Amino acid sequence: MATDKRTASPGGTQSIERVVGMLRVVASRGKNGMRLGDVTAASGLPSSTCFRMLQRLEVEGLVERHPVTRKYFLGPLLYELGLLARPRYPLAECCEPVLAELAETTQDTVYLSERRGLEAVCSARALGDYPIKALTLDVGIRRPLGVGAGGLAILSALPEAEADEIIDANAERYGKLSTLDPARVRAAVREGRARGFAFLDGPVVPGIAAVGVAFPARDPIGAISVAAISTRLDEARRVEVATELQRQARRLARTLAGGSEVAAP
Repeated sequence: MATDKRTASPGGTQSIERVVGMLRVVASRGKNGMRLGDVTAASGLPSSTCFRMLQRLEVEGLVERHPVTRKYFLGPLLYELGLLARPRYPLAECCEPVLAELAETTQDTVYLSERRGLEAVCSARALGDYPIKALTLDVGIRRPLGVGAGGLAILSALPEAEADEIIDANAERYGKLSTLDPARVRAAVREGRARGFAFLDGPVVPGIAAVGVAFPARDPIGAISVAAISTRLDEARRVEVATELQRQARRLARTLAGGSEVAAP
């Protein structure tokens, strides 16, 4: 499992990181769940090791296995712990008015991505009224920075040296989740810096494109993005959507700096 350099830690710390990595693998499919073979392939661990770990995690309530499909899902204990943690991480709630406004304006699907180390996690989503929905992410799904317009926007807003380190650390993961590789991610980052917004067309789901903008502009903690079928994000419209995203990102940055609720722009 590709996480970060801490996986080299010995002893009990390494065991904890392996368990956390296993939970991240199970979470990577969101509500679809994963069979043992899928977990083995995604984690890179032997099947017997994955089975033993999943058995123990199931006993502890950290994962559960469907009795018919035999797929593994995140367990009830994580949900219960999350209820206690949620008030300390209010960004999604703070961004709700912005996401709703963007969904109404663009008529497409709007996502909020929050940075978590080498990854971006989708923490909120708002649906526009356009009949064809670009539902590429469930809330809670994690992806390495660079996969998806939100994560790419965050990566593009970081200092060049830091972005390069993140791309190197995630190098083996890109090909497992998309048609991207480190060279293509670096090229997309350069383009994102030059034009002021991130854009991807079809690397994860063919026919789906997305535009993303990070916030705040320096030291970004998150990004907002709009996803739609590729034909709805031609060059002219993607600039139009990006302009609205940039306006809303500035609005969020002012709110975060002031520590108050999102105000009208």
